[in-house]
Amino acid sequence: MFEQLGDRLQETNKKLRGQARLSDENISDAMREVRIALLEADVSLPVVKSFVARVKEKAVGADVSKGINPGQMVVKIVQDELVQLMGAANDALNLAQTPPAIILVAGLQGAGKTTTVAKLANLLKQREGKKVMVVSADIYRPAAIEQLRILAESIDVLHCASSADQKPVAIVKSAITSAKNAVADVLIIDTAGRLHIDSELMDEIKAVHKAANPVETLFVVDSMTGQDAVISAKAFDEALPLTGIILTKTDGDARGGAALSIREVTGKPIKFLGTGEKIDGIEAFHPDRVASRILGMGDVMTLIEEAEQKVDKVKAEKLVKKLRKGKGFDLSDYRDQVAQMNDMGGIESMMDKMPGMGNMNIPTGALGGMIGDMNMSIAIINSMTPMERTHPLLIKGGRKKRIAAGSGTQIQDVNKTLKQFNQMQKMMKKMGGKGKMAKMMRGMGGMPGMGGGGGMPF
Repeated sequence: MFEQLGDRLQETNKKLRGQARLSDENISDAMREVRIALLEADVSLPVVKSFVARVKEKAVGADVSKGINPGQMVVKIVQDELVQLMGAANDALNLAQTPPAIILVAGLQGAGKTTTVAKLANLLKQREGKKVMVVSADIYRPAAIEQLRILAESIDVLHCASSADQKPVAIVKSAITSAKNAVADVLIIDTAGRLHIDSELMDEIKAVHKAANPVETLFVVDSMTGQDAVISAKAFDEALPLTGIILTKTDGDARGGAALSIREVTGKPIKFLGTGEKIDGIEAFHPDRVASRILGMGDVMTLIEEAEQKVDKVKAEKLVKKLRKGKGFDLSDYRDQVAQMNDMGGIESMMDKMPGMGNMNIPTGALGGMIGDMNMSIAIINSMTPMERTHPLLIKGGRKKRIAAGSGTQIQDVNKTLKQFNQMQKMMKKMGGKGKMAKMMRGMGGMPGMGGGGGMPF
């Protein structure tokens, strides 16, 4: 998300960095570029006007601090205003009440409500240690109830049965009783959506909300719908006492206008971002981190959190001990590192969060090619025998042909994987000595918090 906006703002910042001082003229030029960038990102016009006015007012009257140039000063002002625009800080879920804390999830059809309910349940279970129950009050969409049941089983959370011949209010009341009997900490209610906003939908959702009396009422909206997302959020906010927004499909939204408009227009905080189809594809929305990503400054805190949650610490520790003992880094180790990188969203997601990577001119499609290579490497290594993974030098002509056939690839693909592995093996040898690993980690771009062996893949 925000790729287009980030590129435009970073280009504007580069122009400002060459200025010796700030003047009305160069600030006006910069603000014109910022205005165009925001409009191209599908940010609503009133929001763009107020944002640009605030930035210009602060930039014109700014005292430039010693040690930074005028361009950096404007970047800082733009960053601060982006943070304020999106809500200043993360608004966590308010679950401090007598169990079960009830969360009502609403939204239009196709926004991804049911999947989001499961993602949210999984997040609360894994990170908060909550005992979660989910229930579907969507009696209109075919298979909605069954979909939520299957998802609940896959993440091992409680599921309250419901059926299409029940009334939504009756389903909610029954679910609250079941949640209390099961001593659940949280009950998440999935509600019916429509293809458009209508009075019938609003009347029903109001009745369901009254029966549920939720502590959190979250509106799920597809970020790729742009300003339509803001319009529908405003309509639901007028009908329900919304406590927050969940933006879905943000991994497919290059503009990000909804995220920048929705808080200003509705006054409601964005609490979570849906970041992919996997069940763990949801993250808390931190305005300061998002603003840093937009301006190409990375998002180290989220990267560290993802590493903490998704990197297999047992495997990472085994690899560290293995290298320290002078044992070789083999193809099985390489495969595990690639797989862990994929678990963290892949190389594209990781690079987006690394400081300075946003300013690199990476050719279009290059990252996609790297991701394809990485996935292909896993298939190729899986087609090898345990002996071949431990002793790569055994892999000659006949073996390469068999491995290529087994993985559905070509011999040149096998050669490419082996070459990439050899490069990684050389780097790991340098990291093998006592104390060298921490030194190497500290040298990886000066990333704060990553020194001393952060357990990062690669």
